[in-house]
Amino acid sequence: MASTIEKHEFQAEARQLLELMIHSVYSNKEIFLRELISNASDALDKLRFAAVTEPALAEGHALEIRLIPDAEAKTLTLWDSGIGMSRDELVKNLGTIAHSGTKAFLAANAGGSGDLNLIGQFGVGFYSTFLVSDRVVLITRKAGEEDATRWESTGDGTYTLEDAERTEVGTTITLHLKAADPEDGLEDFTSEWKIKEIVKQYSDFVTYPIRMKVGEKDQTLNSMKAIWTRDASDVKPEEYDEFYHHISHDLGDPLEVVRFRGEGTFEYTMLLFLPSRAPFDLFYPEMKRGVHLYVKRVFIMDDCRDLVPDYLRFVRGVVDSEDLSLNISREILQQDRQITLMRKRLEKKVLGTLEELKEAWRKASDGAATAESVAADSQAVDEAETAGDTDGGAKADADSTDGSGDTTAETPKFLTFWNEFGKVLKEGAYRGGEHQERILSLCLVASTHGPGYTTLADYVGRMKEGQEKIYYLTGDRRELLEQSPHLESYRAKGYEVLLLTDPVDELWVNAPGLQFQEHEFESAARGTAELGTAEERRQAAEALSGKRKEHASLMEALQERLSDSIKEVRLSNRLTESLACLVAGNDDLSPQMEHILRAMGQDPGKQQRILELNPNHPALTTLQHLFDRDPRDSRIGDYAELIYGQAILAEGGRLEDPARFSKLFSTLLTESLGRAESDA
Repeated sequence: MASTIEKHEFQAEARQLLELMIHSVYSNKEIFLRELISNASDALDKLRFAAVTEPALAEGHALEIRLIPDAEAKTLTLWDSGIGMSRDELVKNLGTIAHSGTKAFLAANAGGSGDLNLIGQFGVGFYSTFLVSDRVVLITRKAGEEDATRWESTGDGTYTLEDAERTEVGTTITLHLKAADPEDGLEDFTSEWKIKEIVKQYSDFVTYPIRMKVGEKDQTLNSMKAIWTRDASDVKPEEYDEFYHHISHDLGDPLEVVRFRGEGTFEYTMLLFLPSRAPFDLFYPEMKRGVHLYVKRVFIMDDCRDLVPDYLRFVRGVVDSEDLSLNISREILQQDRQITLMRKRLEKKVLGTLEELKEAWRKASDGAATAESVAADSQAVDEAETAGDTDGGAKADADSTDGSGDTTAETPKFLTFWNEFGKVLKEGAYRGGEHQERILSLCLVASTHGPGYTTLADYVGRMKEGQEKIYYLTGDRRELLEQSPHLESYRAKGYEVLLLTDPVDELWVNAPGLQFQEHEFESAARGTAELGTAEERRQAAEALSGKRKEHASLMEALQERLSDSIKEVRLSNRLTESLACLVAGNDDLSPQMEHILRAMGQDPGKQQRILELNPNHPALTTLQHLFDRDPRDSRIGDYAELIYGQAILAEGGRLEDPARFSKLFSTLLTESLGRAESDA
């Protein structure tokens, strides 16, 4: 026997659905005013569009939005002169949860003429009013009609409709506000300063004036100056400065302005700024990003992390999309290809601007950024900062909004940028990705070639014939690195070494697979330092082999005494003047990386490195004689500790037991002076 199939509709309790929708969609109660203003802006757009074919609809109407707070009555009224709604439209738009009148209007007018720039999408923004209101009253009159309609609801799942009167077309919404309760996020939304604050944050660039009576005068609360929508040629430098101050809260002027407009199936506009000075929280994990996201000039968020890579977090500005996919509350971005597309474009545009600034600086330096010219520019920056005469860079020119910049400023823009943000930019080299080599090409670094900065491209151009790797040394200060024993053999053979002193340098030079122009990086304080031609290396290896046999027993004795501190004592050709130095194995942590991990709260454990000795140093010969006379002489071990401590100090490190080192040094020095006195 065949079973009977019945069809039923899902049932929903309207009050519970409305309650759930309101309190789960919006995380911030003050959003209600943004939603109402956005709806009013849509209504004004619709009237303007309709007036293209029926001019009489908009005749005599000032297109505006008014806010009317009443602290005594505890109400806030929003009035607009938009297109309004008929009784049937009111039922359809506000009587059906999640029905979007804007979306329907767009569909009905698809392919029509006019500038449609409507904000609404989901049809739920109006209901955010119940976050702050016990009762909402709406009176509306549609353009071209004489009758008006009153809609009222307490958010309990029901509403009432009745005839009403309204002199002009448009809509009036009156919110009967709940009592202020800061713990529940309910503030006094009749307060003038609070209303101004909300409008400034969320609706400052809405196209139409948002007015409110302050005292006896009308005051326009929004600037309506969305300068990113204007042609670059129409915007003055001081307007860029003013807008930058507004969105960044930075008292200084921007270093450079970057503009871009994406067109096609997905449209968006970017107006970005490179600051002149780094903010104090640049390296704080909780630092807020400075790129604001707008959708059709309505503010969505001011900390749009999905749009900006970490290493460009200093960028300030606005990204405004015409049709970005948002979630229902318009508060959180959906993860989709639109965000990825804008992020990639922003990254490319900023890097391209920096490349143009760098090229402009190179041209201003007589066509080539030699180490000498870079040093002169770097010194000029340092002197100006010391004297307090630099404001961090010249203002952006109206004609240079593509990033080309003005190279006639006393301090080149790129050097200003590098001194403020170079450390952050190098984080991009560590993270890798498709732009790793572009980032490396922008880096300015110190080297043994000369004072000041050089570039990696210049370094490669100066590499010795047959040199395959880029050599570097990391440490705390350039002055210490320049005196490091690790550099002795490199200097002797004419190899240039990069001197890297930023903590981030230790990270990016060790990034997996890192190369620049097909050259790998190698630390001068790691491995075995094989330098010179193949024949030179063969001869050095043969000479070192003989020395190793000669000092084998002494090396074992030194190793035994230092076994708790180092993993090996060995002879090497790394040193030409100093007696000893410490090097890390190819897979070991460097002292700088160890320090970074400890600063992050991680314990890398005790790191043991290799103690390398200079086979040609007179002290080693003397120590060998002492060992040959009596291998059990207690001074052998004391000298081992002294040599180890001296190697730590030579690289700027800290002794584990400074008191013991000082005592050993004093004892051995006294003995040495006593023998010298007796010999005399």
